Amino acid sequence: MKKPKGPELKMPDLKVPPFAADLYYDLRDRRLLPLVGLVLVAIVAVPILLASSSEPKPVPVGPAPKPAGASASALTVVRATPGLRDYRKRLRGRTPTDPFKQPSAPGNPASAQLGTAGNNGFEESAVTSSTTTTSSGTTVKKETTKFSGGETTTKTTETEVQTPSSPSGGGGENGSAGSQPPGEIRFYSFAIDAKITRTEEDPDTHKTTTTAHTRSEILAPAPLPSAKEQAVTYAGINPKTKNPLFLVSDAVSSVFGEATCLSGEEKCQLFEVETGMPMTFVLGEGKVRVKINVLKVQPVLKGHY
Repeated sequence: MKKPKGPELKMPDLKVPPFAADLYYDLRDRRLLPLVGLVLVAIVAVPILLASSSEPKPVPVGPAPKPAGASASALTVVRATPGLRDYRKRLRGRTPTDPFKQPSAPGNPASAQLGTAGNNGFEESAVTSSTTTTSSGTTVKKETTKFSGGETTTKTTETEVQTPSSPSGGGGENGSAGSQPPGEIRFYSFAIDAKITRTEEDPDTHKTTTTAHTRSEILAPAPLPSAKEQAVTYAGINPKTKNPLFLVSDAVSSVFGEATCLSGEEKCQLFEVETGMPMTFVLGEGKVRVKINVLKVQPVLKGHY
């Protein structure tokens, strides 16, 4: 049987890219074609399943709750009328004051009496109160001084008072001593007691001469051992440690002793020393040595008002 003649159909010459062909044969040899098919199916099916499950379900709406003891139709609407509170109620807890009345005038600082020469800025104020008691010809005077630093000192003095006898045998009118007015403010400065030893060597005979003396109540500023021959200058005390402070003179070439240097790098210019710790200062070429030992630090009355 002969085939009917008609137009000849030519198949398109399709060529698969070498990369795709290599990938296909590689997956087939390793038996991964079913796994790739599952992945492709999952990629298509997962968005469809998620879209169908994300639709919100309707929430059942129940009847609205009714107010207890009353129906909805029994509600009453009241018009709000805001306003200011009564000032008598708002300010009842305060006390009225006169705005034209001047406050009490402060004390005049010009009338205060400050310290005399030697004021180094470390003085402390103190309040002294005294009590006087007289009995059987003996007067007992008790003075209590309270410093600003919190320290309190008490001094008790007993004196005998001779009272002239009157014709009637009674005591005189001035049988008791006058008491000191309370509330008196006194100013104190800290003074030191120091033992100063000076040693000098004769350059010709090399003979050494040593002199020692003790000075009491040295107030700042005070050159030591003297104004003509200054080794150091007493500059007061440290307000925190209560230890004396000394300024070193330019004539000092060496310093020996235990002290705390407060100023100076190569050469100490200001140092702090504890009580009972001697310090030795060498003047000039070493022919003169001055040894200073602070024995005591005590407050001294400078003034009052």
